[in-house]
Amino acid sequence: MKFEDLLSRADTALSNLMPEGTLSIVTAIDSKLAYPKNLIKVLLKLRPADVLLDDAATRNQLLLMLSPKEAKDLATVLNWDQKGDVYAFLEKNKFKRAPDREALFGFFNIEIPDTEVKELTPSVVDVSPVFALFPHQARALRKVESYLAQEPRRALLHMPTGSGKTRTAMNVVANYLRERDKGVVVWLAHSEELCEQAWDEFRKAWGALGIRNVPLIRYWGPYEEDLRNVQDGVIIAGLKKAYSRLLNDDGQFRALSTRDPLVVMDEAHQAIAPTYQLIIDQLLRPMSSAQLLGLSATPGRTWNEPDADRKLSEFFATRKVTLKVDGYDNPVSYLINQGYLAEPKFTQIEIAANVALTSEEQDRIRETFELPSSVLDRLGDNDQRNLLIVHHAEQLLKRHSRVILFAASVRQSDLLAAVLSARGHWAASITSKSPNGRAESIAAFKDDEDRPKILCNFGVLTTGFDAPRTSAALIARPTLSLVLYSQMVGRAMRGKVAGGNETCEILTVVDTTLPGFDSVVDAFSNWEDVWSDKDE
Repeated sequence: MKFEDLLSRADTALSNLMPEGTLSIVTAIDSKLAYPKNLIKVLLKLRPADVLLDDAATRNQLLLMLSPKEAKDLATVLNWDQKGDVYAFLEKNKFKRAPDREALFGFFNIEIPDTEVKELTPSVVDVSPVFALFPHQARALRKVESYLAQEPRRALLHMPTGSGKTRTAMNVVANYLRERDKGVVVWLAHSEELCEQAWDEFRKAWGALGIRNVPLIRYWGPYEEDLRNVQDGVIIAGLKKAYSRLLNDDGQFRALSTRDPLVVMDEAHQAIAPTYQLIIDQLLRPMSSAQLLGLSATPGRTWNEPDADRKLSEFFATRKVTLKVDGYDNPVSYLINQGYLAEPKFTQIEIAANVALTSEEQDRIRETFELPSSVLDRLGDNDQRNLLIVHHAEQLLKRHSRVILFAASVRQSDLLAAVLSARGHWAASITSKSPNGRAESIAAFKDDEDRPKILCNFGVLTTGFDAPRTSAALIARPTLSLVLYSQMVGRAMRGKVAGGNETCEILTVVDTTLPGFDSVVDAFSNWEDVWSDKDE
């Protein structure tokens, strides 16, 4: 017989086969919808025939609606011995045996559904780490740790901007702390932005890798702490504050040195500056097991003074860990090819600013290999140059959602941001003299608002600034420093694999009367000869 014919006999009992309250709501909406023929369609959508028959409660309700002859016909197929009540016989049968279930479904002309095959969970699964390293970072980590385990326990980690040297170093820090019941790490950085970046990165790293509670101590700007009391933990220290405290109270650093700390020097090309070297030397006692790890995207101090670069190399025991990849001449090409760094398009904007250099300024350049602030100020005040920069900034904003501009002076940064704002663009200026809204401006630049934005700055955002959406940089600050140029370029080179972009655009204003640079690859490989004997 047809199963629908049996259901049509249910009449008011249909409501008992449907979810509780269904009939009353359907009737309230439209009484015509409550006709048995319609309710049967609804019921079979909610609970197909095989589900109704496999459920003991509903099956027994339905079998009681069979006529005596129909009940006997079904019971006969099920080998009923013709004794006792036929309906009691049917109710007693649980239809667990395959022949009985096939007979029941066949009686109502219902196909037996395919038995659901439950897939076994795989015997092997990949477990994703929370604080993962890319293969090139993991290789660098292992080499760094092997150097730090050997006298004189010093090494420099050389990885291009955007390739994850901070994350790699935080794994070194985490492993150092995991291997000890108590351990002290002193992370040194020269800017508040770098300190904040290190603070955030350690919280993420230790949250995923840690095995105990570890104090994380701010020691920069307005933050104070008596370092004599630190027996275990990570101190993120600003170099300016550390040097000031060292001069006034060297007891704090002498106390730290007795803990044999791991000292991490961010932007390590500054490590041999007399003021900063004094801090490091105070923390690393002779004949101790203290360790020193330097971090840099550009492991040299100059582009044309090998003696200074050699001193830096010797300070880190000529132990440099960098990326070596078969088939690639340099690591930057590999990182771009693999999507860790964005593919850069470099463009030079040439202009003759006609900035005459005084004899004192020329002497200063020869002595320091850097342009004096007086020269940068005059460039920043040049109207012709500023109009050219505004024009190219507006063109970049047509092609990119986030642009960072490196100005030649504080005044120029503020001026360019004001002009671009007046022209209807979102623009802000970030400098060391910025008011309290500095953090808010940076946050607004980093947000996901679908509007092109440009952040002008001077002397602030070259390091410790991470805004993955940034895909263009306009470098309007001439420099003789490959370190500084590489840092500026690196702000826009975060690759797709690391949450950034496939390509980026670098516009460099080249004042034809002054020297400059236009290739981050050249900047990265410039000092290889100084480290060649020990490079890994």
